[in-house]
Amino acid sequence: MREVPLVGGPVELRGALDLETTQAGVMPRRLPAWTKEQYQDPSVYGVTVMPSGVRLVFRTDAREVECDVLTSTGQLDSDPQPRPTGMVELLVDGAPAGRQQAPVGNVLRMAGPGAAQRLIPGEPGTVRFAGLPAGMKTVELWLPQQTPTELVALRADGEVLAPLPDGRRRWVHHGSSISHCIDADGPTGTWPVVAASLGGVEVINLSEAGGAVLDPYVARTIRDMPADLLSLKLGVNIVSLAAFRLRTFGPAVHGFLDTIRDGHPDTPLLLMSPVSCPAFEETPGPAAMGPDGRFTALGDPADTAAGALSLTVVRAELARIVAVRQVHDPHLHYLDGRELLGPDEVADLADGLHPNAAAYRRMGKRFAAHAFADDGPFR
Repeated sequence: MREVPLVGGPVELRGALDLETTQAGVMPRRLPAWTKEQYQDPSVYGVTVMPSGVRLVFRTDAREVECDVLTSTGQLDSDPQPRPTGMVELLVDGAPAGRQQAPVGNVLRMAGPGAAQRLIPGEPGTVRFAGLPAGMKTVELWLPQQTPTELVALRADGEVLAPLPDGRRRWVHHGSSISHCIDADGPTGTWPVVAASLGGVEVINLSEAGGAVLDPYVARTIRDMPADLLSLKLGVNIVSLAAFRLRTFGPAVHGFLDTIRDGHPDTPLLLMSPVSCPAFEETPGPAAMGPDGRFTALGDPADTAAGALSLTVVRAELARIVAVRQVHDPHLHYLDGRELLGPDEVADLADGLHPNAAAYRRMGKRFAAHAFADDGPFR
């Protein structure tokens, strides 16, 4: 086995916009380094180093490859085991060829959700895939979407070359946890990756669990990226965090879109509203977790008359904004998120908010059927 450089060599790291050097190796991050000075909440950093959609891509004639990684996962003091680290998945020439559980490395212990964390240092572990097909092939190693993963070393028992251009269009997507897909059954089971595979495009997923609140630095990041297709899934974090009132929400959406359009004036852009979520349909946030482990809304439904936001209000406002802008922006499109997961499927929201793994795959298929149809926005 020969070691392959992770930086400056033939391996492409796709889906990440930043590589941070750590004591162990390098940490992929899904927002550029300059954004870190523009927020204070450490959870923003935490979700951007969860590598949803991040993968190593290279060509090789190797029959065996292995990657040393150092994961960081959490554990409540009351839980006997750390949270699952998720899967590392192998694709060969675009087809699934194996999956391995990511090894447990660092563990962040805490007394309860949101409590101070205590680091229990761990060691890197190795994920190994053997029995690869003979001959030169394109290999992709997809990192677990829910677990920060430092890349320590990559080895192969054959030649490793840079991947060849494949002509696929580049789709950039931004959304909330429901696009981050922490509860998917693996990194290729997130709905954006499922949809990208069906649509024959390459996706860059800039979604942030708990963080899709129209942050200007996200809009500027998207503005400055190369992209052939764009999509935004907005609304649930706006409501769950009670981040805006109706007076401020509309202008913020316009400003976010204006910034993106400064860099992509004619790129197809699909704006999506939230999927079904009974707790917030008519009741504003903020959100709280009930004793049954399900999310509930703490606002007063009557307050929507004075400008509080429920999902019903958000959907109406997003549809109105798109209709107004389409007069001068024919490449802007709208999709009601309930087309991806509707009110008759809320049993698939295990905690009342987040879809389960099967629902995520179903959402990906539905998005692809809509967006990549002959008359769809991404045709």
